[in-house]
Amino acid sequence: MGHANIADLIGQELPYLRRYARALTGNQKTGDTYAAATLEAILEDRSLFDAGHSAKVALFKAFNQIWVSSGAPVDQADGEGDGSPEARAQWRMAGLTKHSREVLLLHAIEGLTTNQIGEVIGVEEDEAVELLRIARSEMAKTVTGRILVIEDEAIIAMDIMAIVEQMGHHVTGNARTRDAAIEMARKDPPDMILADIQLADKSSGIDAVAHILKEQGDVPVVFITAFPERLLTGERPEPAFLITKPYSEEQVHSAVSQAMFFASSASITT
Repeated sequence: MGHANIADLIGQELPYLRRYARALTGNQKTGDTYAAATLEAILEDRSLFDAGHSAKVALFKAFNQIWVSSGAPVDQADGEGDGSPEARAQWRMAGLTKHSREVLLLHAIEGLTTNQIGEVIGVEEDEAVELLRIARSEMAKTVTGRILVIEDEAIIAMDIMAIVEQMGHHVTGNARTRDAAIEMARKDPPDMILADIQLADKSSGIDAVAHILKEQGDVPVVFITAFPERLLTGERPEPAFLITKPYSEEQVHSAVSQAMFFASSASITT
């Protein structure tokens, strides 16, 4: 496999690796650091990308090797650290079954099969299946809260609200524009925001979220978009939790549970 070909294959999958890394760590900067370390490792050792796997599996497998070799940071958590959102998240992650979060994200968000997940994390498929079952059970116990939905398409908004309400969350309302979202958040501050990128009046869900976070501080955020590659460029603050349209109910469950688990948003900074 030539260098140019490898570069092309990596380039196609890199936005999704960034998405996975940010969801796994709960932080854009930390996630991007792991993604960058993965690329450096591949440049130094091409065999990481020549194992006969698909480009996505090969890339994610290389990432997992970096993640594991870093010393499994979640296992190093001691108490609540310095009290920062990231430190609290790492402390809480220590209580989860080993590999369960990775399996959940790889399956629900990245769309990998349990066989592919096994290849990525180095386990047999039946173990990946069991880890997925455990992950779903553990994430279902995540604290519930009040969610503001920002979505201009009525049918999609109704579907999302039904999903999160079935999870035990309370929906504070649905906003179709940036200004409506800001006003709703002021009247009824949410514990979490689930937002589309492009809104009805051509306003931006990202701008709405950034404004709300500026006024209210850290709130976990999940973004929804039909064009993730336009957002995951590495050139500006980006979401740690991102769902791609068309989405599945499981993707919404996973992203919302993950975001609530971290109980903070490193997703957008201003």
